[in-house]
Amino acid sequence: MDSGVRTLIPARIDRLPWSPFHTRMVVALGVAWVLDGLEITVASAIADTLTKPETLHLSSTAVGLLATVYLIGEVVGALFFGHLSDKLGRRNLFMLTLAVYLVGSGLTAFTLGNGAGWLIFLYLTRFIAGMGIGGEYAAINSAIDELIPARYRGRVDIAVNGTYWAGAVLGTLGSFILLNQVDLSLGWRLGFLIGPVLGLVILVVRRHLPESPRWQIMHGRTEAAETSIAQIEHEVEASGKKLPPVDESKAIEVKPAEQIGYLALARVLFREYPSRSVLGATLMITQSFLYNAIFFTYTLVLGKFYGVPSEMTPLYLIAFAVGNLVGPFTIGHLFDTIGRRRMLFSTYVISGALLGVTAVLFYAGALNAITQTIAWCVIFFFASAGASAAYLTVSEIFPLEVRAKAIGVFFAIAQCFGALGPVIYGALIGTGSHPVRLFVGYLIGAGVMIVGGLVARFLAVDAENKSLEEIAMPLSATARRGRTRAEGAASPFST
Repeated sequence: MDSGVRTLIPARIDRLPWSPFHTRMVVALGVAWVLDGLEITVASAIADTLTKPETLHLSSTAVGLLATVYLIGEVVGALFFGHLSDKLGRRNLFMLTLAVYLVGSGLTAFTLGNGAGWLIFLYLTRFIAGMGIGGEYAAINSAIDELIPARYRGRVDIAVNGTYWAGAVLGTLGSFILLNQVDLSLGWRLGFLIGPVLGLVILVVRRHLPESPRWQIMHGRTEAAETSIAQIEHEVEASGKKLPPVDESKAIEVKPAEQIGYLALARVLFREYPSRSVLGATLMITQSFLYNAIFFTYTLVLGKFYGVPSEMTPLYLIAFAVGNLVGPFTIGHLFDTIGRRRMLFSTYVISGALLGVTAVLFYAGALNAITQTIAWCVIFFFASAGASAAYLTVSEIFPLEVRAKAIGVFFAIAQCFGALGPVIYGALIGTGSHPVRLFVGYLIGAGVMIVGGLVARFLAVDAENKSLEEIAMPLSATARRGRTRAEGAASPFST
């Protein structure tokens, strides 16, 4: 019986020094989060405009449904393209998902009316755009984790996830200019074209990225994997970097596993890695609930409780987004140095505690629009790093063969629970006449984040500076056969 193929490819990737190749890869792939932040912010900023007679003259209900359809598209895309990414490869999918997004968002701008046919067209384009972005989350996180050396993986993944807020800033500025300097009937269309224009540029850059050698070797494509890793090493050396020797003791032996569907994935998650599954679900649900609750009702709080005119809210939103952007970029490296467990615990608990303090100040009437915004910036400086690390966690703690599907599943779970936040907090805000209700809501949000931190304290995986294969042995590794895994169950794919 074939005993498998001995490979050093994971060790060869992890021993690489940082180079222009890695920078180019991160820029080309990381734009997915920029596009999502841009897309959601533009759609939010343009929402009221679409109700005006000179645009599409939609009802408020019809406009609100646009966001729901987009989020549903993200969930479907994450699950569908996550499966295809594990089956067909990271490169194939990060090209396809970006193309899907370009088509969906680009066609949105060509909606010409509000009749039944055009409404169906509008919702379909938003669904397609959401599918593309949801698929990006699964394919891109997988590719980045598998191509970045272990000692840089945490800070890079967290920074990339944090660029969502760079997209939010870009979307806010772009829509603010377009809606105030350009005729409304044209301005909203141009707003939906900002993302596709950026995406077209990135699509060209992505064409020159290699497939993940880790994915190739685990799927029996030995020659292709050798070609890909040799291409990467050549590019690193061409930039003047010296390659350190490969640690021969880190060789692994693999024998490709069968294709794995979602039923088999459930067995992997709940039989082999139950505590990791609880960890991933908890981190994703808690951060998603908090973010959706605060972000999607941000302008309502400013208007109802602090009397900020709607035309001024983009300025506050930019400040809020900058606070979210700075966190991952300034403290992300601590997840590689201090460690995943301590930093997840700290960022979740600190942000929850600060939200609790802010809730008390809000109820006491001690805040105004500016100080409230400052408080949110400080809270989400920590919360943003923690939320970004939640995506990092679910992308690195499961075996390679199910990585993209696992990301898709936990992303879908987070979106479903997170969708409750805006509904609940919108009802709590009401007309702004009962601050005690929102005060209680903020305390609930604070408690939710603290729970996430406590779960991380006890269940988090100390993955810093470790190879992906050391964190979770691939299902295709022959060493798994007949062995009991870390959380107590033999692999359902043992041969």
